[in-house]
Amino acid sequence: MDYFLFQKINNLAGQWAYLDTLGIFFARYSGYALILILLLFSVRNYRKYWPMVVGAFSAAIVSRFIITEIIRFFWPRLRPFVENQANLIISQSSAEPSFPSGHASFYFTISAVVYFYNKKLGIIFFAVSVFMGLARIFVGVHWPSDILFGVLVGILSGCLAVRIFKSR
Repeated sequence: MDYFLFQKINNLAGQWAYLDTLGIFFARYSGYALILILLLFSVRNYRKYWPMVVGAFSAAIVSRFIITEIIRFFWPRLRPFVENQANLIISQSSAEPSFPSGHASFYFTISAVVYFYNKKLGIIFFAVSVFMGLARIFVGVHWPSDILFGVLVGILSGCLAVRIFKSR
């Protein structure tokens, strides 16, 4: 099922230039846009949203650089382009393990925390994070299950962070 879904999404790569450009943008740069939006939003209403920013980044860093790396240590899965099964349309020199997706865990953690503080902004963050996850499959650097488990790690980390920060 994982291979089937990967092929359906990744085989669209290289077909249309505008779709490739959109895929590369979401896979590589949309995360920076989310971070910028989060910082600008918090500057506008510093007292109300600064705890959200601190909580989101703290949880995202733990999610990405601790939880994800522990899972990767015990389950080192090769990326699709390493196994020569992908239409790789971005330059990717890193062959580090792909399971779970660090991008998905990081940005879904931020999205979950933002959602608890501001529902409308959280929905936008979740939508961009979904497109980012699909784009990472589209450009050939992740399997669908990498993204799915990154999403689960991210949302659970975000929920846990909100619980911890709200209890204080």
